[in-house]
Amino acid sequence: MTRKRIRTLSTLAVLSLSLSLGLGLMMLAACNAPDGEPQTNSEPVAPNQVSDFDTLYAQNCAGCHGGQGRGGAALALANPVYLAIVDETTMRDIVAKGVRGTSMPAFAQPAGGMLTEHQIEVITNGIFSRWARTQVLDGANPPSYSAKAAGNVDHGQVVFGTYCASCHGSGGGGTSKGSAITNDSFLALVSDQALRTIVITGRPELGAPDWRGNLAGRPMNDQEITDVVAWLASRRVENPGQPYSVSNYARHSEK
Repeated sequence: MTRKRIRTLSTLAVLSLSLSLGLGLMMLAACNAPDGEPQTNSEPVAPNQVSDFDTLYAQNCAGCHGGQGRGGAALALANPVYLAIVDETTMRDIVAKGVRGTSMPAFAQPAGGMLTEHQIEVITNGIFSRWARTQVLDGANPPSYSAKAAGNVDHGQVVFGTYCASCHGSGGGGTSKGSAITNDSFLALVSDQALRTIVITGRPELGAPDWRGNLAGRPMNDQEITDVVAWLASRRVENPGQPYSVSNYARHSEK
């Protein structure tokens, strides 16, 4: 055997050994990775294939409802009283279709959103499985989620004075204890149902009690809640947030 051929065979043997060692190290690294953990060279998951609740909630809900459902610009979803009042079908519809005329958008693809039907299910089921408490209303006589009758605006003003004015002011303009809830922009961005929900379930993250805690020993009844919502809704204005009254707007523009 010539020296040239010996050198060639030696070189091939070294390359083969290097390749085997390289493959062995790659397999060892893969075996050492935690089960189910994606590798650095794995393909990214498409947005419509994400099915992890934490990811979906963080991307679509936390901006308004707060991390871990603790509340923010919108009410806390991790409020067991709220989850005992609203049913899963209604919650699913709200997530999917949004609430027209408010700041709650639709997330389902058929309604113009980005989420699949399965992803809507993941969010809805996750909210209830993590934060609902089945016995939270045991012994209570909770009002219905939706109004059963028409509201009486005049009586609603009386109800507001009895249950709400001590924190929110006699006209709803707010005090040091509670926010302004007759604010033009607030009322323009919240539906009647959302007002009812807040009255029933409170905003515990803001220190606002549910329907049982506004007046010691005297929970609000269903009709009183309906009436106070009617009074609040009657306070909406046609042009919310406008810095000048309609009568003064033209005069200001001329100046």
